[in-house]
Amino acid sequence: MALLETRVAPEWVDYNGHMNDAEYARVFSLSVEALLDAIGLDDAGRRRHGYTIYTLETHLCYRREAHEHQPLNVEATMLDSDAKRLHVFFEMRDAERNLLATSEQMLMGIDSEAGRPAPFPPPVATAISKLPNRD
Repeated sequence: MALLETRVAPEWVDYNGHMNDAEYARVFSLSVEALLDAIGLDDAGRRRHGYTIYTLETHLCYRREAHEHQPLNVEATMLDSDAKRLHVFFEMRDAERNLLATSEQMLMGIDSEAGRPAPFPPPVATAISKLPNRD
């Protein structure tokens, strides 16, 4: 599932002349936001449902350097999910489809008022069930 298209911003480039490691994490974080938008948990959806997502765990692997102004595309594959968790695999690629980095993340659904894990609201659960998965 295509989630994000962006370019390496000049301020993301470090003293080694390529995108700083922290900026890879930023791009994957923006990709999680795009995923949340896609399942109905944008700002309005979070307010309407009193629900949000926390990141429980993330694993980031750097495969190739990204350079200033280079186009970046991030795609996601659902590895697994249950009533309140998402296990997602993200791939960051360049314009030639070279794999630059991956991020595997475990995301937890949270009742915003209680501050505790809770099942996805029904419309969100339906949207999740329609996401592409590894099968």
